[in-house]
Amino acid sequence: MDEIQLHILSPEGTLVKKAVSLVTLPGVVSPFTVLKDHAALVTALVEGDIRYVANDKEELLHIQEGFVEVKDNQVKVCVEV
Repeated sequence: MDEIQLHILSPEGTLVKKAVSLVTLPGVVSPFTVLKDHAALVTALVEGDIRYVANDKEELLHIQEGFVEVKDNQVKVCVEV
């Protein structure tokens, strides 16, 4: 299965830590989707929804702002909710 590890943190603690098939994040210019073997990147996030699919079920988390690092099939997100 083509999965990536998603880890979403806030000042309050860990919000999400699971294997997902994709994650869509609210980028500064526009939303973007990360799939397995995505190129490495670090970027800011704006207010919007993080959408991810785990076990064929789409889940949603609304954020105020944050940033993300994508590297080696791991997506690490620090956010304010």
